[in-house]
Amino acid sequence: MYKSFGVKMKLPSFSEDCLYLNIFTPADRRDYTKLPVMVFIHGGALLTGGAAYYDGSALSAYGDVVLVIIQYRLGILGFLSTGDSQASGNYGLLDQVAALQWIKENIADFGGDPDSVTIFGESAGGVGVSVLMASPLSKGLFHKAIAESGVIFIPGVVVNKTADLFNFRDLVATISGCDPISLVECLKKKSTDEILTVMSQMTVPNLPVCVDGIFLTKHPEEVFSSKEIHNVPLIIGVNNQECGWLLPKLLNALDMVEEMDKDTLQVKLKNSPYLGITSQMIPFILDEYFGDTDNPAELRNRFLDLCGDVSLVIPSLRAARYHRDSGSPIFFYEFQHPPSVLKDFRPNFVKSDHGDELMFVFGGPFLRDGTYFSMGNVPNEEKILSKTVMTYWANFARNGDPNGPGMVHWPRFDLKESFLEINLKQKSTRNLRAGKAEFWTKILPEKLQNIVKEKNEHTEL
Repeated sequence: MYKSFGVKMKLPSFSEDCLYLNIFTPADRRDYTKLPVMVFIHGGALLTGGAAYYDGSALSAYGDVVLVIIQYRLGILGFLSTGDSQASGNYGLLDQVAALQWIKENIADFGGDPDSVTIFGESAGGVGVSVLMASPLSKGLFHKAIAESGVIFIPGVVVNKTADLFNFRDLVATISGCDPISLVECLKKKSTDEILTVMSQMTVPNLPVCVDGIFLTKHPEEVFSSKEIHNVPLIIGVNNQECGWLLPKLLNALDMVEEMDKDTLQVKLKNSPYLGITSQMIPFILDEYFGDTDNPAELRNRFLDLCGDVSLVIPSLRAARYHRDSGSPIFFYEFQHPPSVLKDFRPNFVKSDHGDELMFVFGGPFLRDGTYFSMGNVPNEEKILSKTVMTYWANFARNGDPNGPGMVHWPRFDLKESFLEINLKQKSTRNLRAGKAEFWTKILPEKLQNIVKEKNEHTEL
């Protein structure tokens, strides 16, 4: 047993034989109409997590859908690419395609409609949703998609350079004591425990998706920008403080309370390569986010905003704009409510953190005690919020549109960039993080381009 989200839970059993699907259907159905199918892809940086953690009974029952939670290979077993013929990579993503193929062929036996399949996932699962939309192998296997706090444009998720893949290969080889040239054959001789030890010693935040010529034949940027993504309705969303969970890694205890200053911020930015921030960017970022304050608490909060912007908000807006421009329906949300069950487990300045919405998507207030995401005895307003979120998600799975009777209208993400704020009360508004979005997509690139231009002119002189 271990403590997480304020409840005690039993750890599920684990096995290298892991490619299973967990299927939830509503009980006591009185007709035989085929139900919409929702397929959940779990998160965990493509390294950890598992389908067994998720109880889909509440969402299935309340939404009147067939819910399938899929497992896929993780870590070096699922995503190691050697950059050559040894290992092409993306095996975990191929597992996701295989699961969707199985669902297409068999879900009718469980009361599901194979012609109404919605894929949805959070964090790395959202990345999975996003990249499935760019893969030729998944065409026709799903009809709607929801990407929660995860898209393919997150810094470092896709690696396209052979040299970078060699670096990952060499890292695994060094840790495992294998020769890089024969890495795969060497790893095949390792026990499960030895493989897990290798993974535990890796210093990267995630293993990469790569352009392997099979699952991905082009870089996702090219697929999205050329409007070759699958033409299906899509929901993309983020939470309003995506980096709260990283506080222990990013900041020490004093930084979190009272000692944060701009010199410390500069050091933190230099030591956070996974954010994709280069040394040339830092002066402009410091000025944009922190130039008008020296208040330690405000600096800390803006640092969290910065991490959320660069890692998830801006990439998600980028994906949404590509999808909008392709002509397919797109809806965007920002989830804003921090679950009350977590208030004693993190600082009070953390708002809605990475993954918080899952408690409400999966009906946490209605799950039995001891279940992952079970919220126990919560205020009635959180029960209402969970029902609202489940209704939006199920409406979308049923109709390709989250709206329905009695619901606050959720507008499409259009040229005005309309989106829905999901909180104890919902509200439609426009232009999420508008000033910061312009900074990352227009102002900063122009400033960096000017540096290169000035450098070239100086060289010519």
